[in-house]
Parts: sequence; C-alpha cells; structure tokens
Amino acid sequence: MALRFWSSRDSSGFKLLFSLAAMYGLMSILVYHRVQMKFVDPLGVDAPPNRFSEARAVEHVRVLAQDIGGRQEGTPGLREAARYIKSQLEMFKKRAGPKLKVEVEESTVAGSFNMMFLGHSISFGYRNHTNVVARISSVDSQDTDPSLLVNGHFDSPLGSPGAGDCGSCVASMLELARLLVDANWIPPRPVIFLFNGAEELFLLGSHGFMTTHRWRDSIGAFINVEASGTGGPDLVCQSGPGSWPSLVYAESAIYPMAHSAAQDVFPVFPGDTDYRIFSQDYGNIPGLDIIFLLGGYFYHTSYDTVDRLLPGSVQARGDNLLSLVKAFTTSSMLRSAHERGHIGSTGLDERAVFFDYLSWILIYYSKRVAVVLHCVPAGIFFAMPFLLHLLNAGSRSWFAILRDFVKGTMLHSAGIVLGVLFPVVFSILRLLFSSYAMNWFATPYLAFIMFIPSSVVGLLVPRIVWSNFPLSQEISNLKLSKEALFDEARFWGAFGFYSLVTLAYLLSGLSGGFVTFLLSAGMLLSWISFSLAIWSSSRHSLWSTVAFVIPQIPCLTYSVYFGGFLIQFLIEKMGMMGSVPPPYGFFVPDIVVAAVTGLATGWCVGPLIPICGHWLAKSSILQFLVHLTVFTMAVSSQLFPYSRDAPKRVVFQHTFLTAGGNQVLNSSYDLGVVDSNPLPFLFKYAPEVAKEMHINPDFSFDAASLSNRENWMGIFPVSFLFSRSLTVPAQSEDVLKHHQAFPHLSAYKSQSRGDNFRRIYLEFSLGSLNEVWVAVLNITGPLSSWSFADEALPAPEAADGGPPSYICRLSGYSNDNWTFWLEASSSKDLRVDVNVVDQHLVGAAAKLKSVFPDWVDVIAYSNFMSTYIF
Repeated sequence: MALRFWSSRDSSGFKLLFSLAAMYGLMSILVYHRVQMKFVDPLGVDAPPNRFSEARAVEHVRVLAQDIGGRQEGTPGLREAARYIKSQLEMFKKRAGPKLKVEVEESTVAGSFNMMFLGHSISFGYRNHTNVVARISSVDSQDTDPSLLVNGHFDSPLGSPGAGDCGSCVASMLELARLLVDANWIPPRPVIFLFNGAEELFLLGSHGFMTTHRWRDSIGAFINVEASGTGGPDLVCQSGPGSWPSLVYAESAIYPMAHSAAQDVFPVFPGDTDYRIFSQDYGNIPGLDIIFLLGGYFYHTSYDTVDRLLPGSVQARGDNLLSLVKAFTTSSMLRSAHERGHIGSTGLDERAVFFDYLSWILIYYSKRVAVVLHCVPAGIFFAMPFLLHLLNAGSRSWFAILRDFVKGTMLHSAGIVLGVLFPVVFSILRLLFSSYAMNWFATPYLAFIMFIPSSVVGLLVPRIVWSNFPLSQEISNLKLSKEALFDEARFWGAFGFYSLVTLAYLLSGLSGGFVTFLLSAGMLLSWISFSLAIWSSSRHSLWSTVAFVIPQIPCLTYSVYFGGFLIQFLIEKMGMMGSVPPPYGFFVPDIVVAAVTGLATGWCVGPLIPICGHWLAKSSILQFLVHLTVFTMAVSSQLFPYSRDAPKRVVFQHTFLTAGGNQVLNSSYDLGVVDSNPLPFLFKYAPEVAKEMHINPDFSFDAASLSNRENWMGIFPVSFLFSRSLTVPAQSEDVLKHHQAFPHLSAYKSQSRGDNFRRIYLEFSLGSLNEVWVAVLNITGPLSSWSFADEALPAPEAADGGPPSYICRLSGYSNDNWTFWLEASSSKDLRVDVNVVDQHLVGAAAKLKSVFPDWVDVIAYSNFMSTYIF
C-alpha cells in the first residue's frame, strides 16, 4: 500500500518511517522478553535446598488448585487447603535446626466492622474463618520482638480454582518458609507467615489477625503477596506509609519490578488487597503490596489453572522475597507498634519516587530530591531564552524567544491531544459499522496496530498545518536561518511540554513524573548531539537526524516498556471493568484503550517529532498511515473478540424467592455481563444458550424482563459493575428435592420504650444450605443502631432512587444460627431483605451452565431471597 503514495521526494521520509518502525519493533521485542519473564531461569525440583525453586512451589499450586480444587468459603476445599498448609509447616518445623524456633498454629477469627469498598459503605460480620500462622525466629526471641509479616491468602473467588489468585502466593510463601528452615538461616528478627483464609470475602482474614492475634503489635513491616493474574512482573503496586519500605525494596530486590506511579492509578481499578488492612485501616504498618499483574484474562475465572502460570514469574517472586526478608529483618528501622508510636517522624515519612528499568535496575530518590530534580527541566526551559539572548550578544530578544518556545509548546501539546483524539475517533467510527466492541480483546496486538498509526498522524498534523512556524523573532538581522529558528522553537516547545507535565505531576502530589522527566533528560542529550552533528553536516541530513535519535533510545525504550505494559494490562482488565448503560457503554472500552494507546504513543514517539517531523510530516506519509489504520480496522472487525485464552465473563444466578423457610414463591435465572458486549451479543453467538433458556437468538432488551438491583444483593457491591441484566422464569422443583429448609429470619424477643425506641432480637438460620459463600442483609426503615460493628452504622446506601438502606454481609461456616439485634428510632416498620449465596446449582441450572461455549467463563451460583417486616 505504501507504494501507492510513494514519490521520489518523499522517499527519504518513508525510509525514516520504516527505520523508526524497525527500531520500535526491536524495542518491543526486548520489552516482551522482559515482561514475559523470559530472562528468568526457573529452578527445578532438584535445586539446592538453600535456593528458592519455582518447580517446588508449583507443586504446592498443583495440590491447592488442582487436587483440592475450589477453595471458596463454605466448601470443603477451603478447610482441606488449611490442613495442607499446616501440615507442610509442621513438616518444616520438624526439620528445623537447634538454633531455630518454628511455631505453627491454626487460628479461628471472628469480628465485625464497617468499611468503604468500591465506593460503597458496608458492614461485615464474620465467624469461624481460618488463618494458618507460622513464626520463624531464633530460639531466644521474644513474642514482643519487632517482626516481619509475610501475608497471602489461600481462599479463592467464586467459581475459580485460584492457581494464580492466590495459590501462587501461598506456594511462594511455603517454599520461602522451607528455604529459611533448610538453609538453617537464623533471622535477626522473627518472620511471621500469615496464610489467611478469607481475603476474597473483602479482607476478613487479615482483619481478624490484626484485631485478635497476639503477635499483631510486634509487626514492624509487612509484605503482602497478591495476584491479579497468573504471572508477569511482580509489581510493587503500593508502598507505605512513608518511603522506607520502597527504599528497602530498591536496595535488595534481585529482579526489581516497581514504579511509584502504580500508586497513582491503583485506586482506579475495582478491588482492594490486604495491604489496606495492615497499612491504613488497622495497623499503620510500613509495607509493600506486591502483585502479579499479567494474565488478567484468567483472574477470578475458572481458567485460573496451574498451566496458565507464566514460567519464571514464581521464581523471580521467590528470589525477591528471600532478599526482602533478609533486608527487612536486618534493618534498624524495623520497629514494633509500641516503638513506632514513641519515635515519631523518621525523615522517611513521604512517598518516594522509584521505577525499575526493564527489571535490570531500580532508580530511587526521595520526595525531597524529586522536588528539586523534577523542577530542573522546567527551570531549563524558562532559562534558555535568557541564555540564548546572552549567547547572541543581545541581538535576540529573550521575550521573543520565550514567546516562540511557548508557541512550540502549544503546537506540541496540540499534537499530543490530536494523537489521543485521532485513535478515539477511529475507534468510534469502527464501532458504528460493527456489531460488537472490544475486537482487540483476544488479540491485543491489534490495539497497537490499529491505534498507533492514527496517533502518529495526530502528532504530525500540527507540523503540516504550521509548516512555517509563526516566529515572533525578527530574523532580518540575525545570522541564523529561518529553518534553524523553526527547529529551535519546535524542540524547546516539545521539551517545555514534557518538563511542564513533570512539574504538574510534582505539584499534584503524584509520583509518576519520572516518565516525562526521563524524556526531558533524553531530549537534552539529543539536542546536544544534534547541535554537534550539524557542524559537520547539513541541518536536515540523515546523519544529523540519526544523531538526534540515538541519544534518546534508552529513554524511549523505557517509554515503550512502561506504555506497552500499561496497555497490555488495561486490555486484559477491560473484560471485567464493568459495563456502562447504553448507548454510550458500547463505546467506552474501545475509547479508553484507544486513548491510552494514543497517550503512550505521545510519550514514545512525541520526543522525536521536533526533528524527525521534517521528514515524516508529508501528506503521502499521513495518507499511508491513515490507510494502514483503516485496513487494520477492517480486518480486525472480522475477528471475534473472545477465546478460551481471553474469555467473556458472565454472571449466572439462579434466584429463589422464598418464604417461611420452606416455601418457594418464585424462581428465575438472572444473567449479567461485565463488559460492553451485552447479552444480545451472547445469545447471537451462543445460540445454544438462547435455546436452552427459550430465548430468541435475535433477542432485544426492548421486550425483555430486566433484573432488579435487589436481585443481585448477594454479590453487592460487585453487582454495580454490570447493567441491564436479564431475568427469565425458571423451574423450582429441583431445589425442593435438594433442600429441606431455606434461609429464614425470625424475631425471638422485642423491647420498646414509647414510640421512639424499639429493639428487635433476631435469629437467622441458613436452613439446609451447606455451601454458603455469604449472606447479605439489606435493611431499610428507621434503623438507629444494631449489634454489628461495635453498634456503629455504616453510611446508608441508596440505589436507583430507592430508600436509604444499610448493608451487612455475614460469612463463616457454623452449625449455629446467627443472633443479633436491630434498633429502630420510631414505630415505623423495619424491612430486612435477605440474600444468601449458595455455590450449589440444582437440576436445570447446572445443565444450563454446561451449555455455555468455552469462550465464556460463567460464575454461577444460587441466590435465596426472602423479605421480612418487623
């Protein structure tokens, strides 16, 4: 296609374009090699006992995720996993040397508290959740000695075997504990391993540890090990309070994988980790949150299996953990809660700036250094007009030079904006002629091929529109040529853009300014190299252009590393980020991915535009890039967005409306999706599902029955991630055969004082359900207090214009009924809606789940609903 637009006068531009494409291609190969952990050699089961072995760790994952299977609350697998972990730790204890003390215990935790989660206020009541705790220390250590906590959870989410999340975490911790024992290393400070059994139920296991365990006040630092995928970079996503934990990581990590900008974007994504409990809500303990981030396609799905683990990832994690454990336990900063309370500020209280360079090295500097360092580029930008004024003996007005620089900044900013806007426009145009969105989901390289060329077009458009830069300087009496002044203004304008973005990051209190700071530094070197090159060759020769590009290669390589990883991570997460109501929801994922790809292109290609734009800003090249974009989008529209390796997520709920503990009033199937391709897409491309549900494949929401928000209270607040869910009638005979009794709430005592006080004592039975994951109470009316969360009510929730309500989640297996009280401030009725999620599917529901194709991952469960008025 390029030959169609080729002309002899543009041949040099096309050669440069293809040369740059080859350069970025080589950078991408290098980045792929690093991100996919291909540089790490996993050790086998026969590795020396004093080395961490991925193969030995994976065998633990195999037992947990394959032999045991699901480890959800309410299932036998969770209890079996706890027994397996404890048995392994007991085995290590028997092998411990005489100078090493290994303590192993299984603890049962219970409690109640309020928390904001996904922007919603919820109360939790839990009981009989299991934690397995091991403490490795010298024989003369005391319980009060400052210690390091290593935490990971062994429960898995609904419907998932949990190999990555978080069987890989538990396996890494078990192998690390074995290594410490078999290497006969005596830790200077105790190391506590917390295998907590209730993270997926919203951080309950860690809460139970921090509120009840005798070692909680001894913890001086923690490492939380998590997984949001099946491998890849084990990224430090959160660090704090203060900068000491990140400093320890910077000094000790074997394979550094961290950047402080992760903390800026972490709150954007739905979810949370135990890091929050330890460092913020209940401990204020310094620590690290280290998370597998790639393989997000399989996160919280039935495809999170052992074979999906990315080779090398567990090995890198284990080697890093061993080094971190040694560094933390030898640090003088490791202090117990009592010591931290008396010492006060340490000078390391502010967040630092840090980032790894392709996992080779980690660059770290304090916030105070960042305040100076990140101001330097902006200072240079504003100082250069004065310096050029002096170098030209006053023949050039500094104010005119500054005005030209500002114009250059505005033009480069316009290019960056257009570089984001053009991919967005093309993505919208494609969707207008396509029957489905997210066609890049299963083939992520399509996002790069579709959106990068159009983004480059946007970057070049200002150069074409203003081919003659609007100079403010009077050039009639200057020795410099007009082209030299053009290049100068364009370069310093682009430099000013990146330096001002760096400054803006700094002033906003964020930690991601290191990307644009690096670009600014690289541009300075390239300008010096370019200035030297034009002494021996012409300004627009091939040699001078090469001289401009080469010094930027290290910084551009990092930009490709940072941007490429961000786009890949974002694409994988788009399958679970939730759906926005139509008509706009259909466009949201494509727009987001297009915009982020355009932004990444802006910092990967933008620094080259001031000089390379002379060759690239040709109409023929822009036509070629536009045609390439259109062709790629046309081809991509023929590709299906999902596969077994990138499944579509569907939530399937068999809903029973019950009464009296033994009656079924109604039964229905409720379906929801968590991305922008709605249920009509599912029924069209999975007609076997539509047939089984007696739905026309040409289904439309216009004539359908939509689920009420109340139907999904069992998984609140996750239910807010999807909209326009469907409900269809279902049979209920099978459940009557399987269960003798259903969940039931009853009052056994009531107290009242006048019209302004009532206290109702309630008993809640789960009936004969035996795989209960959680029970949710939704209480509306004049509720003034209750027996949960130290009698403190959470903030009220209001959904879809309904009355304010208070949400409480109850979890934990027991043969005993729940008992609690509710207090009303008036004689008006209290309404309690109960939703109980049971993981067992009966009869036709189990058959329906089996009908879904393998490109769909189905989270399926039964939900028992009942309503009570008191």
